[in-house]
Amino acid sequence: MKKLFAVVWAGVFLFAGIVPNAFAADKKKVELAYVEWSCATAAANVVKAVLEEKLGYEVEITPVSAAAMWQAIASGDVDGMTCAWLPVTHGHYLEKVKDKVENLGPNTEGAGIGLVVPKYVTIDSIDQMNEHADKFDGKIIGIDPGAGLMSKTEKVMKDYQLDKFKLMEGSGATMTAELGNRIKNKEWVVVTGWTPHWKFARWDLKYLKDPKEIYGGAEYIGTIVRKGLDKEMPEVYKFLDNFQWTLAEIGQIQGWNNVKGVEPHESAKWWIKVNPDKVDAWLK
Repeated sequence: MKKLFAVVWAGVFLFAGIVPNAFAADKKKVELAYVEWSCATAAANVVKAVLEEKLGYEVEITPVSAAAMWQAIASGDVDGMTCAWLPVTHGHYLEKVKDKVENLGPNTEGAGIGLVVPKYVTIDSIDQMNEHADKFDGKIIGIDPGAGLMSKTEKVMKDYQLDKFKLMEGSGATMTAELGNRIKNKEWVVVTGWTPHWKFARWDLKYLKDPKEIYGGAEYIGTIVRKGLDKEMPEVYKFLDNFQWTLAEIGQIQGWNNVKGVEPHESAKWWIKVNPDKVDAWLK
């Protein structure tokens, strides 16, 4: 009798359009971490939008430092993330927790890191920087201190003996603000950079060559999840395992967020609306 009563009321609610997911399988809250880089922000919000709009989950995304992000997944405090730069940039983080997390592999191919300058800067290689330290004001404009890119840059400075330079800590936002100000005045500037990033669409930039290959070659951006997610939330696990997109697709959202000033979650919801085939492939 109780089962019949529940079925009747379920029909009433569904017919009325009230709480359409109330009688679906009990779905847990999904918690994801990310670092506030433009590419990571785009990916985290797209994943959130798909899980909420298409699968009916409640999703919390939390910006943290890179080190805290890896530790949170290893400890099981969050379910996963979509911004692991591997095998180089975040390789040391993965090595420390590799037995406590699951690497689902690339979600974006062709990523890279290095030192970036405007194209009007007349040098082309890191080993030429010391000769022109005064033009750069002796500064390399960096991002958050916990980023793998920053630790790699510290090694670059040591191995190339860039003794005339100081690595300036900050954030992705302060880095691009300084870059923009210097370009506006046609001044020399060198920043820590990565691809994908919207700055390459906005300004004419180039990577300085790295003859010692300290920054490594092409990297991939990977998806990392906590142990046990496949058993506890198989639907979420499957979607994250399927989640893959291109540098151009990330760049489109980065442009909306950082050039046009659209709120990241609104950009993500619009993007999944106009790319239904892509989303369907993730959910199949």
